Order: sequence, then C-alpha cells, then structure tokens
Amino acid sequence: MEYLNTIEPITMAEFMPAVIRFKMDGWRVVQICANRVPDGYEMSYSFGKDYDMRTLRLTVGEDEKIPSITQVYPGAFLQENEAAELFGVQIESIDQDYHNKLYRIARETPFKQKG
Repeated sequence: MEYLNTIEPITMAEFMPAVIRFKMDGWRVVQICANRVPDGYEMSYSFGKDYDMRTLRLTVGEDEKIPSITQVYPGAFLQENEAAELFGVQIESIDQDYHNKLYRIARETPFKQKG
C-alpha cells in the first residue's frame, strides 16, 4: 500500500478554505513550521489522516498577515505563538495569544534575522 505525502503550494485566498476542508474531512493538524526566506516567510501546515500526510505551503511577505487556524484547530495556538514570537510572523486572531511571551528569550524574534 502506498501512502500520500505531499507538499502543496497554496495562495492566501485558498488557505483558510483548504484548512476548513481538511477539518471537515477528518484530517488532524500535525505541525506548523515557519522558515525564513528572502523578503518573508514560508509557512508549512502539515495535516495527517491515517497514514497520509499533506502539507500546505504558504509563502508570505514579511509584513503580510496570516489568519490563525485556531478557530478551526484550537490546538494550533502553541505552534502559531512560536512562529510569531521566534520568527516575527504576523498571525492574526490567535486564540490564546501569548503576545510574544511564550518563551523566555534574550532577544526579540531571534530567527527573524536572515542567516
């Protein structure tokens, strides 16, 4: 048996409808990962169902805001707070927003700087 493991580039307009479809179809959120790219961020939202894994890849500008998925997947609040605090990703309307106080760190948004 072959299992699905995909990375699917997605636009901002397609993002929330796709997240809602995943929820309605019984997919669970597995991880949210931020990565610094020139002029912004690459956000990967991975969803699992049975042994299948699908990752939505959203590329956003440094000043662009992303809607939170916590209204659909409440448990995503920790990973969204982490992306916001460590990378500086602007995620709007996170349920249980820690306002950059999730970690005790010496420097603000330490992973925002380009390496």
